[in-house]
Amino acid sequence: MDYLEIFKEAFGNLTINKLRTGLAVLGIVIGIGSVIALISLGQSSQKAIENQIQSLGSNLLTVIPGAQSTGGVRGASGGSTTLTLDDALSMKSSTEVPDVSDVSPEYSSRAQVVAAASNANTQVTGVYPQYAAIHKVTMASGVFISETDVNSLSRVAVIGPTTATNLFGDAVSAIGQTIRVNGQMLQVVGVTVSKGGTGFNNPDDAMYVPLSTAMKVLFGATHVSTISVEAKSSDVMTAAQDEVGYFLLKRHNIENPASADFTIFSQNDILNTASSVTGTFTALLGGVAAISLLVGGIGIMNIMLVTVTERTREIGLRKALGAKRRIIITQFLIEATLLTALGGLFGMCLGIAISYLLSVLLNLPFTISPTSVVLAIGVSGGIGILFGWYPARKAAALEPIETLRYE
Repeated sequence: MDYLEIFKEAFGNLTINKLRTGLAVLGIVIGIGSVIALISLGQSSQKAIENQIQSLGSNLLTVIPGAQSTGGVRGASGGSTTLTLDDALSMKSSTEVPDVSDVSPEYSSRAQVVAAASNANTQVTGVYPQYAAIHKVTMASGVFISETDVNSLSRVAVIGPTTATNLFGDAVSAIGQTIRVNGQMLQVVGVTVSKGGTGFNNPDDAMYVPLSTAMKVLFGATHVSTISVEAKSSDVMTAAQDEVGYFLLKRHNIENPASADFTIFSQNDILNTASSVTGTFTALLGGVAAISLLVGGIGIMNIMLVTVTERTREIGLRKALGAKRRIIITQFLIEATLLTALGGLFGMCLGIAISYLLSVLLNLPFTISPTSVVLAIGVSGGIGILFGWYPARKAAALEPIETLRYE
């Protein structure tokens, strides 16, 4: 059996009717391109979420008031004002949490921020100086909140680049400007570097003020919203989470951990949850795109069946001259595989191009999984064989005498 000759003949047969061949290939191109593009979109979204979570701080534990079903310590009851500034300050100086390197008490609330010519609703967070180190906040210009600011209830503010743009048109002119929050005048002393976020808790659309100013001047609070805790390393995250949990249980006079009035989240918990959700989303997108591959395969089978009907007399003549069954099957399988191989090649290029375009338009990291490309091409080849087998078998089963009589 001369495979090279069969290959040349199969290619020649496909070029006879270029429009029909092109339409058959188009189904596979769309299928492969959709699979690669949608899987890439899911993975890019997952990468963007992971980058945003990690940008908020490494080795980070977050303690919030109230009981939730998560973390190392959980409870069944509790309020939303169960954490105090004393809890955080005591934890920072305690020897009962040896795996904790730093502690940052915080109070957060959304508020309307008014400038001279504009206003914006943003997240206002009262912080200590160590907030910047724990949450990896860097300054684009100006300075962050200092210990002196906290001790003297200074009326100063550090704003994110999005907030600066919303209030003043750009970040450069924000330093030294005066803004008003809840009737209190504050001076902008710094603008942070963009972390690239979106949504309700966008770190770029934020404002930081001294914790004492937030609690006593702006909001009149007697509790903190969260306590951020930095573990000494990623290896001791679990140990640090347990130490913090039992330290707070002791301070709150709670003997049973199931009755804890606080919840501890770790960055790993959030990352795992986000990865699980985006992984499911990516699989769903891939499944939807795979349907178009199936449709493309069915289209190829239909084209091959039409081809068998059109070439009935040719098949009969071949068999009358001694062509064996396997030669007929091989020829039609090669034709079907060529269709899907060409579709797979063009589909791969289309999928990568669409993925890049989406990453630019949606401001996502450009991510292409080699596995998804190889899998998509492999599946397209498998579709060629699978959907080409029936027409090839039908052609090989034709009786020479009947086919020569076919009109």
